[in-house]
Amino acid sequence: MTATRVARGFAHEVYDAVIVGGGHNGLVAAAYLARAGRSVLVLERLGHTGGAAVSTRPFTGVDARLSRYSYLVSLLPAKIVRDLGLRFRVRRRTVSSYTPHHRGGAPGGLLVGGGEERTRASFARLTGSDRDYESWREFYAMTGRAAGRIFPTLTEPLPTREALRARIDDETAWRTLFEEPLGRALEARFADDLVRGVVLTDALIGTFADAHDPSLVQNRCFLYHVIGGGTGDWDVPVGGMGALTDALAEAARAAGAEIVTGHEALRIHTDGTAPAEVTFRTATGEGTVVGRDVLVNASPQALSALLAEEPDPARPAPEGSQFKVNMLLSRLPRLRDASVDPREAFGGTFHIAEGYEELRRAHAEAAAGELPSVPPSEIYCHSLTDPSILGPELAGQGCQTLTLFGLHTPARLFEKDNHQAREVLLTATLAQLDAHLAEPLTDCLAFDADGRPCIEAKTPLDLERELRLPGGHIFHQDLSWPYAPPETGAAGRWGVETAHRNVLLCGAGAVRGGGVSGVPGHNAAMAVLER
Repeated sequence: MTATRVARGFAHEVYDAVIVGGGHNGLVAAAYLARAGRSVLVLERLGHTGGAAVSTRPFTGVDARLSRYSYLVSLLPAKIVRDLGLRFRVRRRTVSSYTPHHRGGAPGGLLVGGGEERTRASFARLTGSDRDYESWREFYAMTGRAAGRIFPTLTEPLPTREALRARIDDETAWRTLFEEPLGRALEARFADDLVRGVVLTDALIGTFADAHDPSLVQNRCFLYHVIGGGTGDWDVPVGGMGALTDALAEAARAAGAEIVTGHEALRIHTDGTAPAEVTFRTATGEGTVVGRDVLVNASPQALSALLAEEPDPARPAPEGSQFKVNMLLSRLPRLRDASVDPREAFGGTFHIAEGYEELRRAHAEAAAGELPSVPPSEIYCHSLTDPSILGPELAGQGCQTLTLFGLHTPARLFEKDNHQAREVLLTATLAQLDAHLAEPLTDCLAFDADGRPCIEAKTPLDLERELRLPGGHIFHQDLSWPYAPPETGAAGRWGVETAHRNVLLCGAGAVRGGGVSGVPGHNAAMAVLER
């Protein structure tokens, strides 16, 4: 390796930090380090930055910028937005959720939002009393108190388990969230099957588990879904998710970071002390760049491959378990439940086939190797809260977007024939939605410039192919507890350290990673700057 080869095309012969991957976490790290005066180079494999947090126009000739993969924001700390001076904002949804049902031969629905009295009345119509509503209020008051104490720790050095327990200072919350399978608390607190299911859904986003899974992976998923911002609110990114990563890239470049796309990292060579060498590939050949520190915004499996190390045999291979569908409608469909405006029902989270027993049955069928016969999913409409993602003509015509996220669809179910399984699942999922509509959803789909309906579906295998998510897992691997692992020093002071002092993991697979948070990027940058 010669200095000429290393420096060719780049501003520095040796960088303070080379960041592999230009997703949102890599960009957060780049912006922090560059603002601290470090020389920073970001190598991105794709032709654009953003990773899974992008806005794209997926339908030919249609001026609608959809958050194609990641789509809502909760875990991004306001601290990161302030520190980096990001021109980015989110907008609160006016309704939390709507869950349609058929009981007593009549359509109805549980509406959460629109004011306390309206929500209370909706619970009473569903359950016949105020009991579950009062339990709901008490339960989320408990998680809200815990969230206010846990969330600020995500951008601090890793606490120990006992330190976090003392900080929460609520033994009921600790037992419910950290020690017992979530299903136990839900069955003790709520009597109605539908109410139990609505609460459980936050434990199953991208996570294949039963409510009583002894591993508590469902608890970890639930925890990250209720602590965001210290409130658990899930907000709409104004301008789409790409607005965040565009703002991050702008902040990093403004601070002096270099970002190059079309540069795929192939190998990292390091002895842990001297500057590390990163070999990359472009359309014209291979090259090498040197960094005093290397931050890897990719999965732990990808990091092992870059270092030519064997994956940890004790760690199970990641497996994604979600079904993502993006749609553009010419108008919102009418509901069988005429008591609720479709703009409210779809403005929050619209739960489909997510009763407690329905979720249990879907998990059992998938665990047995079959696609769920009644696929559970949830939908929301970004454009109701943020119409800026639609071009003026589409907005004037009353078009709306729909984003559907399906549960209990592990990657294994698509391995035999991904295309066929995708189509079968899409048909079954839309049929479950149609059961609560006064008209078929397909009658409301818009068409692209080639006359095709504006709908696309992504399985875990599609996400693995397009984004290199291992096994299609949206969190790169099962989520971790937000405290230091019991193995002494296993995750280091910030949860991003590796066996090599100058190689850090800043992707979703870091401790306290997962979701669109920027937390691993922040923590990796802090680990470098602290040294």
